[in-house]
Amino acid sequence: GRGGRKAMTQDLVRVSKFMSLVLRHKPEEIGLVLDGQGWGSIDELIEKSGRHGMALTREAIAEVVETSDKQRFAIDESGRRVRANQGHSVDIDLGLTPSEPPPILFHGTGEKSIPAIRAEGLRAGQRQHVHLSPDEDTAIRVGRRHGRPVVLRIAAGRMRESGHVFFYSTNGVWLTEAVPVQFIEFANEKA
Repeated sequence: GRGGRKAMTQDLVRVSKFMSLVLRHKPEEIGLVLDGQGWGSIDELIEKSGRHGMALTREAIAEVVETSDKQRFAIDESGRRVRANQGHSVDIDLGLTPSEPPPILFHGTGEKSIPAIRAEGLRAGQRQHVHLSPDEDTAIRVGRRHGRPVVLRIAAGRMRESGHVFFYSTNGVWLTEAVPVQFIEFANEKA
């Protein structure tokens, strides 16, 4: 029978974390092969996860795709493949098209990261891209995950003019490879 809604939700969190691990970082850990755009077969994901003690169902996967905040995952038109939309550490081409960014974008971070950012700008670290937000509220939310939030203003328009490429991800996040320090405004640090 159906457990309470709560059990279901905790389960989905587990499924979502597991899907993140396998689709973003370590497909090889369960022997899943992703194609060049990061798609993996849902049947294969279910079967291989099962062998690794993680019982996945088509329903659970579909529910995670639909309900995950920020649309972390996508299922393709055929309904047979799934992928993570961003945050990969495995090198894949997300099929993102370069887009014209707004003049200013924002980056939320924790206070403790500021000295490093002043020294070397924003770097992608474990991911392929630096994530930038279109508005300050979102940037503050992101920053809170990293301690006391600091919002940096990024001169995306000027960056674009000087040859930096920006991608607009399916879930409203702007991505770029790195942000050199001269395009970062540290104005409201005391906020």
